Amino acid sequence: MGLFSRRRNEEPAAVEPDEAPATSGPWDFDDQPELGDRVDLGALRIPRRPGLQFGVELDRGTRRPVSLTLTQGGSAVQLQVVAAPRSGSLWDEVRPELLQSVRDRGGQCDDVPGVFGRELIARMAVTTPAGTVTRAVRYVGVDGPRWMLRAAFSGRAALEREAAKALEDVLRDVVVVRGPHARPPREVLPLTLPGAAAPTETVPSDDPLGILRRGPEITETR
Repeated sequence: MGLFSRRRNEEPAAVEPDEAPATSGPWDFDDQPELGDRVDLGALRIPRRPGLQFGVELDRGTRRPVSLTLTQGGSAVQLQVVAAPRSGSLWDEVRPELLQSVRDRGGQCDDVPGVFGRELIARMAVTTPAGTVTRAVRYVGVDGPRWMLRAAFSGRAALEREAAKALEDVLRDVVVVRGPHARPPREVLPLTLPGAAAPTETVPSDDPLGILRRGPEITETR
């Protein structure tokens, strides 16, 4: 059984892997092949939770699903999964680039330790109908076997640990279905809508701050 469901930069190696199987995810499909009480969205299988809603963001050009936003209460988390190399940490490569991107756009961004490893706390000025406000986003990255899952928490979950716990629990029960096909690193893995056919190709994301722009609401789980 693989132990790639959660690879942390600072996780201590207290025991041998065979003696301590992972007890929480995000999971790889090889570790959790059964659908269980989850919604099948192609590359992501999302656990059902009371009051949990989800919306799918579509690529503006192709109208294909490229990311998923889960909302509960006053918090949200946007999920996007991409292909990754067989070795090394793609999150360690992406994190400095994302940090610099936020700063280049006039925002503030800090690289800090978190419950899933190193994470980013970004603050951006956003124009709303009520005026300009500062919005915080907390970026988390999880490296798996040939994939990387990026989670972007917003709302209360961006800064309040207690408010983030419910969505963090959802994240720990997500299953990633990478598939056997060869894909270049950072290619977005295809999501599907419930009852819809799988896309024939994937679409790269060119907006690292996509969490600041909500997509259309598609459906919800209860």
